[in-house]
Amino acid sequence: MVLEAPATAMSAAWAWIQADVAKTTRACSYDRAGLGWSEAGDAPFAPEAVAPELNTLLAKAGERGPFVLAGAELGAALATLYAARYPDDAAALILVNPPGAFDRRNPSKPSAGFVAFSPWLARAGMLRATRALSAGARELPQPAAGVVRAFLNRPDHLTRAAGELAQWNDTIRLSEGATLRRGLPVTQVEVEGGDRIALLANRRNAQDVTDAIDRAVQDVRRGRR
Repeated sequence: MVLEAPATAMSAAWAWIQADVAKTTRACSYDRAGLGWSEAGDAPFAPEAVAPELNTLLAKAGERGPFVLAGAELGAALATLYAARYPDDAAALILVNPPGAFDRRNPSKPSAGFVAFSPWLARAGMLRATRALSAGARELPQPAAGVVRAFLNRPDHLTRAAGELAQWNDTIRLSEGATLRRGLPVTQVEVEGGDRIALLANRRNAQDVTDAIDRAVQDVRRGRR
């Protein structure tokens, strides 16, 4: 089970879901390059590079597929790209609020413009003072809530997040043009809320996603018998 975080968020945003899914199967969430604890490397964000980077990470960590892949918002598009590029590694795909073109059919909070400006606000201390980005994280369990709040006030994390959002439309176009393996089980989960950061912090939303993942895992297990 591999979890792909929403835009601007990080692996800790899956805290509710990862803890629940881990009761029945192994669950791994990760921070994309430059987000959370992951180093950025020399290259700027490129959506086509995410799948091979994740594939390398899984291989070096000794994780063996096939995997049930889950992604939320931008992470849903990136999970789709992984499933298309590595079809033998994908057992099922869970897409949580898969996005459309930015600022067209899926307006959201925070806006791309705000996130682009947020590193400067973080350096000035305004984000920490107003909790403009991190307020939604309070619904997560500890220590995840504190971790998410800390990174959402760090200029380096926010700079990389702004780079991801700047390529939102390119990422979605690649995802929509990706060819998935015939017969791959795909489940779309729609949850409430326009705040990308708080999307999975809400306990009801997290439970809906957990239920979808658990069903996919059970279906995969039954299919192997």
